[in-house]
Amino acid sequence: MISILIIIVSILAVGGLAYLIVNKLPAKMKPVLSIVLWVVIVFFGYQIYMSIMAPIKFNKKKKERYALVIENLKTIRDAELAYASVNRRFTSKFEDLVNFIEKDSFAITEVKNVVVTEQRGRITIDVEKRVVDTVGFEMVKNQFEGRNYKDMMNVPGTDAKFELKTGSVEKVQGVMASVFEAKVDKAVVLEGMNKDLVRQEKEALGGINVPGEYIAVGSLEDVNSNGNWPPFYDGIKENAQD
Repeated sequence: MISILIIIVSILAVGGLAYLIVNKLPAKMKPVLSIVLWVVIVFFGYQIYMSIMAPIKFNKKKKERYALVIENLKTIRDAELAYASVNRRFTSKFEDLVNFIEKDSFAITEVKNVVVTEQRGRITIDVEKRVVDTVGFEMVKNQFEGRNYKDMMNVPGTDAKFELKTGSVEKVQGVMASVFEAKVDKAVVLEGMNKDLVRQEKEALGGINVPGEYIAVGSLEDVNSNGNWPPFYDGIKENAQD
């Protein structure tokens, strides 16, 4: 909207000056006004250029900041899923996740079918059953090798930390499921950038944008561990861009 207003004002101002030079001014004043006209043209040309480039530069910088934030959110998600696979619930404490990664382990299991003989009344029959055996253990830390999980709670480029909450929802009637959500306000991530564009970004509806006021992963309303960012942040090309 601001860009359109600048363009309209520029056209009117240049047109008005050109009209004065041609029709209203004495000949001796025309050189001076011509110089003024060129100054005005250069000034408004620069303003138009900046108004066009501002959103482009904003989007480029925004994506760079978002990418770093989303990498940490992915690590938080993977840590929560690993934690829940062992503890059967999520946690709202980052220190629990870090301690779990560094000190805990996964059981390595082997599933096999065995035939056992069962006595059913006067009849003896062979029954095939599935048996799960624990054959070893693997440190959780091995699955986070090369990832900076110790700093995953920090919002990159800021002094802020992600907001991490847990809860429970009814997955099916009578069965409650643990859920989690980690998020950060976009304004925190985009601090220092154009305030009008930040406000517009917080009103984004989705598509190729991160929708809403937050960058988030998980949900406190549903059993969902997905992030709210578009696929290209995961290295997946949008269909519309194929």
